[in-house]
Amino acid sequence: MKKHVVNEKELRYIEFLNRETDKRHHTSLEDNLQYDLLKAGDLRAIEESEKILYSGLQGKLSDDPVRNARYIFVCGAALASRTAISGGMPSERAFNISDLYIQKMDKLNTVKEIHALQVDMFSLYTHEMAELDKKSVFSKPVTLCMDYIYHHLHESIPVQELAKLTKLNGSYLSTLFKKETGVTISEYILSKKMEAAGNMLKYSDYSYAEISSFLNFSSQSHFIRVFKKQKGITPRQYREKYYTIVVDEQGNRKESVPGIF
Repeated sequence: MKKHVVNEKELRYIEFLNRETDKRHHTSLEDNLQYDLLKAGDLRAIEESEKILYSGLQGKLSDDPVRNARYIFVCGAALASRTAISGGMPSERAFNISDLYIQKMDKLNTVKEIHALQVDMFSLYTHEMAELDKKSVFSKPVTLCMDYIYHHLHESIPVQELAKLTKLNGSYLSTLFKKETGVTISEYILSKKMEAAGNMLKYSDYSYAEISSFLNFSSQSHFIRVFKKQKGITPRQYREKYYTIVVDEQGNRKESVPGIF
């Protein structure tokens, strides 16, 4: 068997040290969330990346704090650029953003400065992804509706409210929205609620009742029924499939797998 620079003894030793000092890395679920949000152009990605960056759970890549921050920055830039490309950003633009930020990072001398620049980089990628989606297809009135819907999923969203926002006749706005998106306004709202529900089931331990209430469903049973119709499986089955967590029949967390929470 080929000998490698890093050997089994070293790996076992660092595992031992991490257990003894109660240290761990971010789980894949925690890391994936920020990049899933970035790819979708969801501005919550910025907050999520900042939370992870300052959590103290970053890997130790060097004994020198500044060099360690530099290495983590480069890793983040590589992942962010490739995530943006997979979401539709032209590869040359994504790589140029990464290159320029790394060049700017190389001139910094403190961990605080490097971390602040990394948050700025993540913010730029996320905003670019958000704009990429809007510029490619939709008119200003439809974009305004999408933005409003995104920020008001926890409320009732009548068409007349959107018509008032866009200063268009409700009937005309409904026709325009269907023409550009291929779905009605109510269908779009429901799809975004289901998308939000899916993320909450995957990335949190909120109960079904809490998710139902947050997304303004009339009852937990109504939420479960709609979710199953849209996704083809129940919220419980969805959570069990995509998230390593044990829940009871009401969707409450009973116990979590070590390392997740």
